[in-house]
Amino acid sequence: MLTLPVFDWSRPATVDEALELLAAHPGECLLVAGGTDAVPNLKHRLHEPRRIVSLGAVAELRFVREDADGLHLGALVTLRELAESAIVRRDFPALARAASLVASPQIRNMGTLGGNLCLDTRCTYYNQTFFWREALGFCLKKDGVLCHVVPQGRRCVAAHSSDVAPMLIALEASVEIAGPGGRRTIAVEDFFVGDGVHNNVLRSDELVTRIHVPAGSRGARMAYGKLRPRGAIDFPMLSVALAARGTAAAIERLRIVVSALGARPRVLGGLDALVAGRPADEETLESVAQSASRQCRPLTNVSYDHAWRHEMVPVFVRRALRDAFAEEPS
Repeated sequence: MLTLPVFDWSRPATVDEALELLAAHPGECLLVAGGTDAVPNLKHRLHEPRRIVSLGAVAELRFVREDADGLHLGALVTLRELAESAIVRRDFPALARAASLVASPQIRNMGTLGGNLCLDTRCTYYNQTFFWREALGFCLKKDGVLCHVVPQGRRCVAAHSSDVAPMLIALEASVEIAGPGGRRTIAVEDFFVGDGVHNNVLRSDELVTRIHVPAGSRGARMAYGKLRPRGAIDFPMLSVALAARGTAAAIERLRIVVSALGARPRVLGGLDALVAGRPADEETLESVAQSASRQCRPLTNVSYDHAWRHEMVPVFVRRALRDAFAEEPS
């Protein structure tokens, strides 16, 4: 039986109270929203905090609203609420789809937007019991000094596993972070770093409060695809998020984000020059798909064949392009 470790428990009612707790116990706290990923990780002793800070009672972080600047989403909006929101489905349908593909209905009822954005990275050699990891000698991400995926590597390459993050990056969204010095806003793309040990810029005394999807992304053609073994529950082996401007007769801009291969989502380069003014025909789709294939290199960081995952990159890019340009956006 896997049991929870011993810890103190706090349930602040406001963001300020949460920040006070983080400041009073530096480096000792684990923030929990829905807890759907944190609880299993606690049982596996992947997290060993002295204090759990539950954000479930912070009502100010639960909102979905729109204005002239775009869509504003509180960090505690559940994945179900995001997937079923009429506003999100109307203006950003691929974001709703990404949320709808997370795990199972029960988990989406509990899991939150902020929690999925801050989801811990995953690896074959990390997401195991303490007994299993100890027998292997631990790993670079937790308790060890060696990466079993890239033995000579200096950085952890555990895979980024969020579904909403790649779509938010494709839509050029930003994230608001609260800390002791006030609030700051950065692009979601810049929120992540390429080290799987801690693959985002959050400090131990900060928390995510709001996600903003800009008005300029309304009306974009968009699509999201996820490769996983089963149609529910599983984390992605590969995910592709796409946002584009133009028509099927002439593409103007194209932004594709590929994730679940490394520690952070990857924004593919050189696509605008590749597609500018070209129609969304099979020749263009193939050019983009092959460019994506050349830019992506899956690792053996999850329990699936990395060569097969690589072969699936152009397949999912083609599918995303066909979905995005299948009909005129509403």
